[in-house]
Amino acid sequence: MRARAPASSANLGPGFDTLAVALDRYVEVEVESASRLIVRSEGEGAGLSDDPSHLAARVAIDVAGTDRLAITVRSQIPIARGLGSSAALAVAAAAAAGAKDPLAVAAHMDGHPDNAAASMVGGLVAAARVKGGIQAVRLALDVSLAFVVIVPDLTLSTAKARQALPNEVSRESAAFNLSRMALLIAGLADSRVLISEATEDRLHQDYRSPLFPAAPKLLASLSAGGALAVCWSGAGPSLLGICKGTESHRVQQAAESAMADAGIPGQVLVLRADLHGLILNPEGAWDEASEVSSTGPSVGRSEVYDFNAGR
Repeated sequence: MRARAPASSANLGPGFDTLAVALDRYVEVEVESASRLIVRSEGEGAGLSDDPSHLAARVAIDVAGTDRLAITVRSQIPIARGLGSSAALAVAAAAAAGAKDPLAVAAHMDGHPDNAAASMVGGLVAAARVKGGIQAVRLALDVSLAFVVIVPDLTLSTAKARQALPNEVSRESAAFNLSRMALLIAGLADSRVLISEATEDRLHQDYRSPLFPAAPKLLASLSAGGALAVCWSGAGPSLLGICKGTESHRVQQAAESAMADAGIPGQVLVLRADLHGLILNPEGAWDEASEVSSTGPSVGRSEVYDFNAGR
């Protein structure tokens, strides 16, 4: 069986471990029966660990209950860059291996449900652990928005990024983030009310800046180029500019100039939201499933997905 899952950008500033949006870069995993374990990888991360230690192999073996599998991974998602590569891979591998609840498997492997929920459901998602399971709510999202992502040639593990965070935060900081998250959810549903302050945060971004000192200036370049709001993408080091689709190339050019001026190698991607999430046995080109109309201000209504453990 083959399964495809999209990349994602989590946190989005104030929504720490809660909000994520699926983006149109993909990982595809194919799992077949074999006489022995065979692991092949193509694209991003190709050849790094084509053995039993590969995340796709660990997930598939655990789900299938056997290592007599041929596993092929094809990925467009940069690894350890804050774009949900491990969560998307775990969702796709679990589904391709026959898991009844790929999200539960992926969230367990990833340690938190936001990236995995976005890869599973697609679109803008709020996710939380509830009564032993995971509840994911797909929120309204303005499909005219584009996501400009600065992806430096620098890896940063989620574990290392979490070590930079304090163990406790003040009530004032918690209330600040809640207020900003409310503004962000409203602005992502209708870009006409999206303001730059909506992605402000006091829980994680400032604490992680020493791990990527160029981040503040690069974020400022996204804003100067026309982004409506900017933030770290997940645990970083990738940085996200949320903008109108019509402004995306101007924002991209501003970010590329800032990277060149700072002498930071990498790439700047212009991405759209993926609205389909996990697809089994996908056919055709990578980007076919992500094509959406940009005529509305928002797409769909809120939808609740309740994934109970063991179901």
